[in-house]
Amino acid sequence: MVKLNENFVIDKGGNKVGVVIAMKTYRKLLDDLEELADIRAYDKAKARGDKPIPFEKAIREIERSRRKCITK
Repeated sequence: MVKLNENFVIDKGGNKVGVVIAMKTYRKLLDDLEELADIRAYDKAKARGDKPIPFEKAIREIERSRRKCITK
């Protein structure tokens, strides 16, 4: 768990409109969000029940897709 020591940015009306956190905390939050996104993508892929494809075939398909995007 990330311990937050935040400072709030307040507007003229006294409303909290932003927050200032340490860079170390910010980077840890980004790492945690990326890990959560990976977990969600994995869970979604598993729930689809699709048949897995070999890694080499996946790479070929990705490269083919990139070439199509570049030529358009």
